[in-house]
Amino acid sequence: MQFYRDGYRAGSPDIHPAAPEALSRPVDLPETVDVLIVGTGPAGTVLAAQLAAFPGISTRVVERRGGPLELGHADGVAVRTVEMFEAFGLADALLREAYWVNEVRFWAPSEADRDRIERTGWVEDTPEGLSEFPHVIVNQARMQQFLLEHAASSASRLEPDYGLELTGLEVRDGEHPVLATLQRKTGNRAGEEVTVRARYVVGCDGARSAVRRAIGVALEGDAANHAWGVIDALATTDFPDWRTKNVVQSAGRGSLIMIPREGGNMVRIYVDLGEIPAGGGADVRSTTADELARTTNAILHPYSIDVRQVVWSSVYEVGQRLADAFDDAPADGSRGPHVFITGDACHTHSAKAGQGMNVSMQDAFNLGWKLAAVLEGRADAALLGTYAQERRPVAKDLIDFDRYWSDFIAQPTVDPAHPERGGVTSGRLRAEYARQGRYLAGLATVYPPSALIGSDAYQHLAAGFGIGERFHSAPVIRVADARRTQLGHAHRADGRWRLYAFAGNDPASMQAQLTWLGEDDSSPVRRFTPDRADIDGVFDVHGIFRGAHHDVDRTALPSLLTPRSGPLGLQDWEKIWTTDPRDDIFTARGIGAEGALVVVRPDQYVAHVLPLEARDELGAFFAGVLREAR
Repeated sequence: MQFYRDGYRAGSPDIHPAAPEALSRPVDLPETVDVLIVGTGPAGTVLAAQLAAFPGISTRVVERRGGPLELGHADGVAVRTVEMFEAFGLADALLREAYWVNEVRFWAPSEADRDRIERTGWVEDTPEGLSEFPHVIVNQARMQQFLLEHAASSASRLEPDYGLELTGLEVRDGEHPVLATLQRKTGNRAGEEVTVRARYVVGCDGARSAVRRAIGVALEGDAANHAWGVIDALATTDFPDWRTKNVVQSAGRGSLIMIPREGGNMVRIYVDLGEIPAGGGADVRSTTADELARTTNAILHPYSIDVRQVVWSSVYEVGQRLADAFDDAPADGSRGPHVFITGDACHTHSAKAGQGMNVSMQDAFNLGWKLAAVLEGRADAALLGTYAQERRPVAKDLIDFDRYWSDFIAQPTVDPAHPERGGVTSGRLRAEYARQGRYLAGLATVYPPSALIGSDAYQHLAAGFGIGERFHSAPVIRVADARRTQLGHAHRADGRWRLYAFAGNDPASMQAQLTWLGEDDSSPVRRFTPDRADIDGVFDVHGIFRGAHHDVDRTALPSLLTPRSGPLGLQDWEKIWTTDPRDDIFTARGIGAEGALVVVRPDQYVAHVLPLEARDELGAFFAGVLREAR
């Protein structure tokens, strides 16, 4: 991390000096805001953390509850989400507390005695090479707390306004066209009505979203027809795999999924409660924690658990629904969107794929940088239409996968004596877990070509940085201090584009391109960076060289790689890299002798791969996204 760029100050570098806008922010909601975030779930807290990086944008967050969430329901954190947390500087804290899911183990009826279960195999949870980060488990409430603390410690000092429930929403004309009506739910002013006008409103308020209803968007899809019970338990047991993730099938007594939780003691158990008849299911829905524990013990025979404390339990029904729109833009295109919905407000599904919280956070990460670019005047409002264009297909894929995955893992185990009854073998279950590793890691999203995603004409120059996919980090050596680190960790959640210039065998072409980028008025860096902004205020440019770090002469490199920025005009020494001899990034990511220029969006997705010397193509790409600043 970098700090002291604006001068020395004592104390934690994670707490930034408050911006003037933060110091003058009223306690109560003002009459107008730029962005009103409704809800502090996974999507709302990511969006708050992202917009907190821009103190010049007036953002307020409202939440109907009287305070932060204390006990969350979701807990699976995909590797893609950990990568995003790294961009906020939060991955280290997250990993320190989390349970790391290293393996998935499988248990099925013993061939010798089908009344007993036995371990039949295991698979690596996250296949080697998918990410530098693991799949982890952390309580949703703690995930949100990390993000809320990040927003509160930012220059914006952004904190939610609790105890405010949205009761109405109208879109009118004017600079702040969205009129939101809210009601206070707590305190001595409970029942009081509050109104605020916003440029944009984002509904992060869950499956029963008031924002979604207000803009007339419907959730469409399948009714729930299968139930699962879930229990978070502190227990003692003779089951030998209590601290690994397990998929357990029994002969006639059901199945369960066991996932250890953070802290070394608690375990979450999902118990299959079977099909729910149409119009019925009241008995299933009333299943108690004690009944779930008894069913667990029946499935685990000859092993058992002794529950000492139930931390949380519930029964939920599996159903998949998708909103018919993700914003309020009219179908005729007569105006752009002013109201957006994210997360469970626009897609609901089971917990079986472990993607709900993760996809919700990625919704917000996709939208946040676009709102900032528009509100800061760096892009036209048309950019906001790409949120629904990109994220609704992702949600549709999730719904389709969840429907398949929920049905697949709900199958009973095959009875060798009665194969005609169907079911799934433990071996097939194990193979399918391994096959779906990339999706379960949150890495299956590939955005198609658009104004924000270039063509694949030059994909061969950097085959390992798939266009439209998230930027796949790899180890490098930082020239300034010989530190081994991950190149992708240079990416911060600050709304900037990244340009990674990978040198060819002859570094002259890269040096020429970087000189042009930094000094020529026709370059995107000069065209789209405002005159009074730092030279790296819109584009964060990095140079990656072949060979040893001792062989790089920093004094001979273009000034764009050591730009002076901030009020003191200090140089940035952390933009020059070389290969790690233990894991060559050029080999690992398929970068050929010609080198390549890899363009990465503010949300960590690869937007384009171009030749190092590409100028017209690079300028044309950004002309389709950003406003001319000069």
